Amino acid sequence: MTLEVRRVVTGHDKNGKARVIIDELSDNVISRRAGQQSTVIWATDQTPPNLEGLNDLSPDVKSTTVANGTVFRVSRFEPGVAPRNHRTASMDYAVVLSGQIDMELDDGEVVTLRAGDVLVQRGTVHNWTNPGTEPCIIAFVLMACPLPEQLSAEG
Repeated sequence: MTLEVRRVVTGHDKNGKARVIIDELSDNVISRRAGQQSTVIWATDQTPPNLEGLNDLSPDVKSTTVANGTVFRVSRFEPGVAPRNHRTASMDYAVVLSGQIDMELDDGEVVTLRAGDVLVQRGTVHNWTNPGTEPCIIAFVLMACPLPEQLSAEG
């Protein structure tokens, strides 16, 4: 099943009044492995973000993070999703919206996260697996940051 996420983005009109600028289904759905799909809802390329104009970077985000910025991504993990151990140079905030998922760390520790659980991922090697029977939907906010030197050397 295709991931469908409605994104609503606000801004201001020429008189400074709040208004909805974007209200649509996110159309940049990609898959990085079998049984997984994700879509970038919004991204920034500077900290703090610039609220002037509409700088929608989401269609152009091809990597996990954006240098000096943030990425707001929603992912869907199907039961039996293919494994993919990875580490990102980022501080990640995650909220499980539906279903459940296992986060496996590089030492084999496994933590099961369920709908409503939150995670702060701090540049650790991890893998997402879904041994359940229902898809899991997770929202992530990833903030690019350098890894400590001893971690960068590990790859």
